[in-house]
Amino acid sequence: MKRSAEVERKTKETDIQVTLNLDGGGLSSVDTGIPFLDHMFELMVAHGFMDLNVRAKGDTEIDYHHTVEDLGICLGKAINQALGERKGIRRYGQAIIPMDEALAQVVIDISNRPYLSYKVPIKKGLTGKFDIRLLKDFFRALVNYAGVTMHIELLSGDDAHHSAEAIFKAFGRAFDQACQREERLDGVPSTKGLL
Repeated sequence: MKRSAEVERKTKETDIQVTLNLDGGGLSSVDTGIPFLDHMFELMVAHGFMDLNVRAKGDTEIDYHHTVEDLGICLGKAINQALGERKGIRRYGQAIIPMDEALAQVVIDISNRPYLSYKVPIKKGLTGKFDIRLLKDFFRALVNYAGVTMHIELLSGDDAHHSAEAIFKAFGRAFDQACQREERLDGVPSTKGLL
């Protein structure tokens, strides 16, 4: 069964198309209109072994908030669609990833219960023109539309770029682990019989 999805979202503020293949090889074609976010998505895809195509146009002349949040919505919807009934997945995933002085931990439960714990104490959030504090809005939208519980914690890190990079790599690895197929399981990974 192919685990892929296509999502389009068009509002007065953004126009976004996302194509996702969970069983890919780490290939990406990303143009969000926000170069730093393009870079983060490319890292996430490479370390999460998924394939992702993203095209986004947003009102970035105002600020990046609408585009960042709507990208989270679209990626969350794509994840939800690609996972389908969630049969035969491992459900849980975790990763701790370093990037120089930064160390990030991401723990995921594909539970169909959206929740985000985001502990990223960054004082100076700018890297170039991008404020990484917007990433909380991205991940909140993602978990709400993907139906996952996710804990993100920056264990150490002073540099905004390094911190964001460690978070996106850890997310890619943890998500890949959680959505992998468990050969010993026929149904959903829950004693309730439903996620």
